[in-house]
Amino acid sequence: MPFERSNVRRSSSERRTAVLTVCGANQQYKRSNVAPISELFSLQGRTAIITGGSRGLGEEIAEGLAEAGAKLMLCARRDEWLAPAVKEFRARGFTVESALCDVSKPSDVQAVVGKTLDAFGQVDILVNNAGISWGDEPETMPLEKWQKVIDVNLTGAFLFSQAAGREMLKRQYGRIINIASIAGLHASVNGPHYVGYAASKAGLMGLTREMAGTWGRQGINVNAIAPGFFPSRMTEAVLPKAEAGLKANCPIPRAGLAGELKGVAVFLASDASNYITGQTIVVDGGRTIA
Repeated sequence: MPFERSNVRRSSSERRTAVLTVCGANQQYKRSNVAPISELFSLQGRTAIITGGSRGLGEEIAEGLAEAGAKLMLCARRDEWLAPAVKEFRARGFTVESALCDVSKPSDVQAVVGKTLDAFGQVDILVNNAGISWGDEPETMPLEKWQKVIDVNLTGAFLFSQAAGREMLKRQYGRIINIASIAGLHASVNGPHYVGYAASKAGLMGLTREMAGTWGRQGINVNAIAPGFFPSRMTEAVLPKAEAGLKANCPIPRAGLAGELKGVAVFLASDASNYITGQTIVVDGGRTIA
């Protein structure tokens, strides 16, 4: 049994200091043991790898982690996207290195982890954000496009988690954040349709749960974020079609705004979320509940 409870009714003050038998050891909840919020959300001394971190949501997440004190390793496929992001971050005083990487190639992935260790000595946080899409109906989706989407969105996240996870296991500490999507949670009758993307994001949430269950007792927390519609290069073609539905059906009747995702990422990367693993946090203005 994880803990034993007394049947004796206690006052609220007594309950706050109740002794629980947890895994055979007596542990006492005391307010004096709790770090202040400024420490719980601090990422000082932590190192983060962010894939697809040169623009869009990945850049926003990287910004948030750096603002909280983390050192960054940004990855992207193209230097014309990566170099400007690195330059801007360094101008703001952030500690950041970068590497070109195709997340679907194991050799590229291992090279990024190695470069991170060489630069910073450790890997504390991994954000699997790199992703692509291809809009098509199931009956006409080209197999090569399906495979490419799966290779980047799902296999790439697995490869990075595997490589970074091996280093995290050595230190018995790590935080992995997978950027999924509400496309992996629900479908749309009227479109847009992107069968490979939806399958990859649903698979990513399953991967999140499996790694959380496997590594949870070894100090590694694995969670996912499922954004709704946010303006980005990936959504620029479909967002105009989705806006009417968002305004009609979403409790918060709009697309996400800049800055509304990075706070969740900082929370999941920090000690504030130490007791959370295997979860997918949906950031969609309530779209999936309406």
